[in-house]
Amino acid sequence: MKKDMIIPEHIAIIMDGNRRWAKKRLLPTNLGHKEGAQRLEDIAKYCSKLGVKYLTVYAFSTENWRRSEEEVNYLMDLLADSIVDFDKRFKGQDGRIKLIGDINGLPQKLQDGIRHIEETTRESTEGTTVNVAINYGGRLEIVYATKQIAEDYKNGKIASLDDINEDLISNYIYTKGEPDPELIIRTGGDIRMSNFLTWQGVYSEMYFTDVLWPDFDEKELDKAIEDYNKRKRNFGK
Repeated sequence: MKKDMIIPEHIAIIMDGNRRWAKKRLLPTNLGHKEGAQRLEDIAKYCSKLGVKYLTVYAFSTENWRRSEEEVNYLMDLLADSIVDFDKRFKGQDGRIKLIGDINGLPQKLQDGIRHIEETTRESTEGTTVNVAINYGGRLEIVYATKQIAEDYKNGKIASLDDINEDLISNYIYTKGEPDPELIIRTGGDIRMSNFLTWQGVYSEMYFTDVLWPDFDEKELDKAIEDYNKRKRNFGK
């Protein structure tokens, strides 16, 4: 990484390509997911080293439930185990881990692990906050926020419909209190957002790479940040 590079405060990643990584090597799909989980840990640590304040990763979408029962069950167990491993390795270090998504639709073991690690890292004020999007969909997030706003308006917590604006809505989404991502990375070669950060990503710089997620290492992240530094961000001006 060049010393004069501007490091984005918030980076988001669509971690795509685990299954293709495994297929390419004639390995079971589950091994691709396992390798991808290890890659997330490596990238999270590197982001902390670089000074990235927020890292949001797409781990399991609301659409991923359509996969085979065997694969979904493995992913749920892997996510639960990965959270335990994260807790062990990051304990005593700065940084927070948070879930964004519908926790109520997840297996109890995973719910318990999420609540535990959120609680144990809640007071961390330094390092990288890692938002793990599980059972997440961008449109579903907006529906969730809309329902909460409607409930608060009904109960008088929002005085007037005129008070409902972009700033207010931003305080009801999963990433409330955090800046929108300056850079969204998608690995695996596809060029689409796949229902990720629909509200937050409207002015994010996009970086697409053919590199499959398990192969996306620190050097690849450096490339994405260097590309980001070449962009001129004018927000429609």
